[in-house]
Formats: sequence, structure tokens, C-alpha cells
Amino acid sequence: MAPKKPRQQPTGLEDYLGQAVVVDTRSTYLFIGTLTQIHKDFITLESVDVHDSVETRSTKDHYIMEAAKLGLRTNRGGAKVRLAEIISISLLKDVETY
Repeated sequence: MAPKKPRQQPTGLEDYLGQAVVVDTRSTYLFIGTLTQIHKDFITLESVDVHDSVETRSTKDHYIMEAAKLGLRTNRGGAKVRLAEIISISLLKDVETY
């Protein structure tokens, strides 16, 4: 008999799977990529743009709006982000630009 996989509690992010998301963290880092997996302690993103707002003059908000207007510019094939570090997650298509 095969071992049973532990059942994970829903995180509320399941509807975002397979879609481009914006992940804002407690640090200066911002992640924009496709949400592919949700784990107990972290999420997995693919085709990711990892942005450190300290290294540019652009604020996180400005950078997100530019990504929504111009499209995703990936600099990582994949990344894992700890849930404890995440402040918010939203769909890239829901970003309002001005």
C-alpha cells in the first residue's frame, strides 16, 4: 500500500495557481511570476522576475505597474518564497495602472 500524502490546509491561493502573481515580501524583494505550487511553508514560482527595490530608483509600486503594462521580464527560471516572508499576493492582471 502506497503511503498517503499529508493533506494540506487550504491557503486561499489555490485559485491563483497557473497565473502570473505579484508577491510582495517583508524585505526589499518583490517577486513576479507564475504560481505553480503551494506548500506548507513556501510557494513555488516559475518564469520569475526577482526585483530588489534597493538596487534601483524605482519603488515597488512603480515596478509592479511597469510589469503590468509592459509584461513580465524574467531573470529566474524558478524561485521558492517562504510564506512567512510574504506580505501580499495578487494577480498581475489585477494591478491597476495609471
